[in-house]
Amino acid sequence: MSFHNPIGSGCRRDGGLMSTLAIVGASLAGYSAAQQLRAAGFDGRLVMVGEENRLPYDRPPLSKDFLTGRLPAGELALADQADVDALGVDWELGRSAVALRPGEAAVELDDGRRVEADGVIVATGARPRPLPGAERVSGVHLLRTMEDAVALRAELVSGRPKVAIVGGGFIGAEVASSCVELGLEVTVVDSAELPLADVLGSRFARLCAQLHAERGVGLRFGATVAGLVTDANRVRGVRLADGSRLDADVVLVGIGVRANVDWLAGSGIDVGDGVQCDAGCVTSNPAVVAIGDVASVYRPELGRRVRAEHWTSATQQASTAVNNLLCGYTAHEFRAVPYFWSDQHGVRIQLAGEPRPTDEVTVTDGNVAERRFLAQYTRDRHPVGVLAVNHPRAFARARRALARHPRYVPI
Repeated sequence: MSFHNPIGSGCRRDGGLMSTLAIVGASLAGYSAAQQLRAAGFDGRLVMVGEENRLPYDRPPLSKDFLTGRLPAGELALADQADVDALGVDWELGRSAVALRPGEAAVELDDGRRVEADGVIVATGARPRPLPGAERVSGVHLLRTMEDAVALRAELVSGRPKVAIVGGGFIGAEVASSCVELGLEVTVVDSAELPLADVLGSRFARLCAQLHAERGVGLRFGATVAGLVTDANRVRGVRLADGSRLDADVVLVGIGVRANVDWLAGSGIDVGDGVQCDAGCVTSNPAVVAIGDVASVYRPELGRRVRAEHWTSATQQASTAVNNLLCGYTAHEFRAVPYFWSDQHGVRIQLAGEPRPTDEVTVTDGNVAERRFLAQYTRDRHPVGVLAVNHPRAFARARRALARHPRYVPI
């Protein structure tokens, strides 16, 4: 069937006339889509294309337990081999999709072959933004894949390197925490005066900065990186715009990501900061849906699209997208409450909702000074988010209550 046409006029759980579906992206989102398809009754051919030459695995531990050595690579698999085999997926691992050909109902691979399919699930994720001019400098790392983490860990446990982290977001903060656990000297550089303030608000962003300072992490906030200091193409330090220099044997760059949408050029699929989707994760072509980090999903309650780079979004969007793909139109909307967590210096930080720095914040349980509390964000007298630090049970209750709020309940 050509991608030009909707897949049937009724919501048939078996996908109507679809016999083959292609999932492009073999990480958590793609694997979740395969599970949801089988659970929804689709018994046709499933083809999953993945750039990495390995089965899907869990990425969050890469910056934490894997780096510190507490969790070996073999324990990161999303499922055991029996469960993987039960899905009946045809795997195309170590391969990239280079083009989507809707008129020919095919996904073109980097080796010239084509996967013919009646529908496509785009789950290609995102890739880290490199530091300009640092792409080929030895000792400079990005962190996204198992390969990235293996290379970074090899350097962190080789001798006692000085580490500089460019970017004070959650990835940078978690790697800084891991470096402290490994007994390394580490400095975090960020151009913001207070990293994470745009996510948590200034009060709790300041608390995160205090966690780092108390554990001996060097903090250079409000500082711009002007370049790297190198010797024989090996990084030796980070040069700042004020003329100062940070000595560093290893540099991690964590300055954000870019959605993997280049391969969709010329496909007719609307892209921007991600694949542009309606409220049901359906693209401008009803036979193509998008999920996970690559999906920019319209949120009616916000009046805008949101590209959520969170573990839970990858799993929750799969159910909505798969059901809409099988229907051939948007029968369901994605209204789940955004949620993510971060572990830093032995402290678990959990956030649900979509708070803004200007929201009113009230501590409803626990004590901030003791680093165990629950806080609620409100806007126009409506709850819009909850934050917990080392208070998981209270957070679980608050998160469920937030999910019952009308803004998150599908109409």
